[in-house]
Amino acid sequence: MTMPTVNYSDKWGECLIRPVDGCSEIRWFDTTSGMDGDDFNAFLSEFAATVEVSGLPGALVDAVQFAMDMSKMTMGWRDENIIPRYNAAGLSKFAFVMPKGMPAIGAPPAAEGPAQFPTAYFATRAEALSWLAE
Repeated sequence: MTMPTVNYSDKWGECLIRPVDGCSEIRWFDTTSGMDGDDFNAFLSEFAATVEVSGLPGALVDAVQFAMDMSKMTMGWRDENIIPRYNAAGLSKFAFVMPKGMPAIGAPPAAEGPAQFPTAYFATRAEALSWLAE
């Protein structure tokens, strides 16, 4: 069994390669409460590089501790700069583990924006990993 490896880490979180689960993962830290839009964009660029180098079909974002003020995000930046990299890397599924109460949890998986893969939102890691393995 191949253990997860950290491809990138900083004060905001880690980008992991999880071969046994067939995915790359972002694990956000609670320090994201101090994150701004530029920090977020830079971290997503590192995650895109992790997806590209891993060659794995899935992506998992554990956002349970994500605490950045969403108003600091640059709207459309991810669609223009990150999603094309995921598409080119052959990503086939994208799963989010979200805090309890997030309205999107349990909605049917669907492609978002220019993504060529479905995205789904889950309340637990086990549910997200199960869906990614299907």
